[in-house]
Amino acid sequence: MASAAAAAVTLGGKGAALSPAAVYALSLGLASPAIDASVLKSLSTRAPSPQETPASLAAALAPAESRAAAAVLLNKLLLTASDSASALVTAATATRLAESLDVAAALPLGSRDEAAVAAASAPVAVALAALIDCCAAPLARVADAVAALSCEAARGDAAAFDVPASGDGLSAKDEADVAADIKMLVFGSKLVGSAGGAPAPAAATFAKVSTVNGIFREAVRALHARVRIELNAPVKLGKRDAGETGAGKEEALVVLATQLARAVQALCKLSISRSRLCAESIADGDLREKLTNGVSIDDLKGMLDRVLIDSDAVSVLKGVYNHLLKFRDFLAWEAAVAMAVIEGDSSIEKPQAGVENEVGSSADKPQAGGEKGKGDKKSKKKKTLGKGTSAVLMLLRDHVTNGNAIASVNSALVAEWGTSLSLLFDPKCSGLESLVEKVKEIVESNEVRRLPKIPKGTRDFGKEQMAIRERAFSIITGVFKMHGATALDTPVFELRETLMGKYGEDSKLIYDLADQGGELCSLRYDLTVPFARYVAMNNISALKRYQIAKVYRRDNPSKGRYREFYQCDFDIAGVYEPMEPDFEVIKVLTELLNQLDIGTYEIKLNHRKLLDGMLEICGVPPQKFRTVCSSIDKLDKQTFEQVKKELVDEKGISNETADEIGNLVKTRGPPLEVLLGLRKEGSKFMQNEGSVVALNELEILFKALEKANALDRIVFDLSLARGLDYYTGVIYEAVFKGATQVGSIAAGGRYDNLVGMFSGKQIPAVGVSLGIERVFAIMEQQEKERNEMIRATETEVLVSILGKDLTLAAELVSELWSAGIKAEFKLTTRVTNHIKYALQSGIPWMVLVGESEMQKGSVKLKDVKANQEEEVARKDFVQELKKRLSKP
Repeated sequence: MASAAAAAVTLGGKGAALSPAAVYALSLGLASPAIDASVLKSLSTRAPSPQETPASLAAALAPAESRAAAAVLLNKLLLTASDSASALVTAATATRLAESLDVAAALPLGSRDEAAVAAASAPVAVALAALIDCCAAPLARVADAVAALSCEAARGDAAAFDVPASGDGLSAKDEADVAADIKMLVFGSKLVGSAGGAPAPAAATFAKVSTVNGIFREAVRALHARVRIELNAPVKLGKRDAGETGAGKEEALVVLATQLARAVQALCKLSISRSRLCAESIADGDLREKLTNGVSIDDLKGMLDRVLIDSDAVSVLKGVYNHLLKFRDFLAWEAAVAMAVIEGDSSIEKPQAGVENEVGSSADKPQAGGEKGKGDKKSKKKKTLGKGTSAVLMLLRDHVTNGNAIASVNSALVAEWGTSLSLLFDPKCSGLESLVEKVKEIVESNEVRRLPKIPKGTRDFGKEQMAIRERAFSIITGVFKMHGATALDTPVFELRETLMGKYGEDSKLIYDLADQGGELCSLRYDLTVPFARYVAMNNISALKRYQIAKVYRRDNPSKGRYREFYQCDFDIAGVYEPMEPDFEVIKVLTELLNQLDIGTYEIKLNHRKLLDGMLEICGVPPQKFRTVCSSIDKLDKQTFEQVKKELVDEKGISNETADEIGNLVKTRGPPLEVLLGLRKEGSKFMQNEGSVVALNELEILFKALEKANALDRIVFDLSLARGLDYYTGVIYEAVFKGATQVGSIAAGGRYDNLVGMFSGKQIPAVGVSLGIERVFAIMEQQEKERNEMIRATETEVLVSILGKDLTLAAELVSELWSAGIKAEFKLTTRVTNHIKYALQSGIPWMVLVGESEMQKGSVKLKDVKANQEEEVARKDFVQELKKRLSKP
């Protein structure tokens, strides 16, 4: 910041923003204010009308604090004048503030508008918060660097920084980022131990670093965001702001600053603990004792309490600022002690400017004249610091020594280092910016060494997996097209209002996108609601469509359950005879599962009207039907006792009603048999109007499925509820019955009212969605059990040139491509490499061309599996291959 000494900070200009760093520079006289010329012209030249001093400017301030507050007030006055042509801000007040940069010298304010701006903007509190922000922001990086250096000096455990970022919102991002940054700083170190290598106290101390430093980062960022707004937002005179006293702004800043103070308190304690750990490794007892007691935990006693008990905002903010300065001193002392330990340890290789820090770099190098020193054969290789901590150490060392050599380390020298480093950590020191930039450069340049990860609940698919998927998609698309369905695609995100209110309790799983200042959008949860929106938006009365696309759910990932996955949907919308589209959709589902050849499965089926009738018979109030259905839908994953507890404790259903529900949902079996039982004389279902309608529809459906040879896969199951709100009729769910436990693999039902939610025009619809990810899991497991090679390509011929003649390869392979033969080419002199590649890729035929074949004008055709070769004329090789591949 020293470079800003001669600089001017322009205030009030359009597009310009006053930063906390600029406020800090102005407060110390390192920069001077300059009023934007265009704003200055717009200020009133009328004579000032002295006003009563607002309470927000009455606080007793130190000179630097007064300068900062004056800069904030001046900027607020100029911003307000620029924002509102009617705002009466006098040139006299603005000029006095700019020239003196002293709040007291600017009083009294020259107009009612000026007094209103001063009262509403809380300039003193904002200025103090800006000073805190400016000092705290760089310390977030410095604290990480010093902790990494202490980890080296104390021979800490790198495992302390194994903090995974889960990507599911259940881990702290800042904590994970701190851990990753420190791991980058110590990368390559031979001092930092592996898991279990550090003493228990050291392990416990360093294990806290990621959490505490992460909380500090979070608090700094929150305060910075608020300060940036308060520094640069104009006061809206004549509106709400004009009547404010600024107390609300002060309260918000106090809340954020005290959160920062609590984080600083934790940082102070941790810094003291680390400095003592470092000192304990010093062999010299006298020096060890002096460095161990160089700072005291007693210095912190009552400090945070004094900050928090102050009643006025200005006193609290001053206390937080002083607390932050105390932490800066503790951090500087810790860095000095860590440096002393490293500099005094002869077993550590000291990094030098311009010398790459590598293991044993100097121990292995010969001395001048090319001869090794005496005893070098027996000497041990020196241990090196991490590349990041080496760079940090060199910066700190150069600052405290001015480039001079360190003869010996003693307590007085370490104390000097501590004082010098505390000055380095002050934003007014230009070296702080260099240090922060160096740390940032280290962690970002080392980014390539971090193994990249994908978010939790997502997957990558390699070539073998994609081969299985493409085969499955081909089968699925073929079945859909066989039934006359047309393809449809819709956006991956929809307006949030389109999706909300359609999924019941599952609405909480919808991924909302960040508001970019426009429409509120969410990632699609399924393909059914977008289909209904499409039908309604385009005023379509009938459509049979299929769609294969990805959907997104903010679910808890588990085996077979992902956050991003494909759905394969088949839907029929329009008015038809009873059960006509329902029959076809279920028939499509059985054909899909049969042709995919995944093994044994069953399709559980129920009817929403029958389910509602059952709940009505049991005495459940109609307004609770959907929420009770959501609980019943969990019976495939939980016992009835668990579901009953939820019904009674969370949903207000009586024990008797829950037990009656439990008795009925046990009903399941062959469709026609269960149907007959539910329709027998005396059945309560036959006394319920909705249930009678459902049973009549199911009779039509079951008879049609029986004629289509599809009924044997169906199980009539009264426990099937399907938690989604939009279902109105038949509902079904396919479950895999094989060894691979994946749960539901397909589901669907009738949704007669969903389209009407968008257009008001009711278009009945029915559909099914295949959970293709779970089907893939089954298919992949089957391939493993068969122990057969999965071909990732469909290549039929490999053109193998035994040399490096690309032009020959291009000529031959192009002839094959032109003939519709799937071919690849390879250039290498070793024939074994060609054969190995063909075997690994499952390519059945090879065209081998070496020096002798070129001279003869021939090629060799090799049957890879049979290991047989035949030489044919060059001009005939395409036709010969077409014969062998049985191509027309």
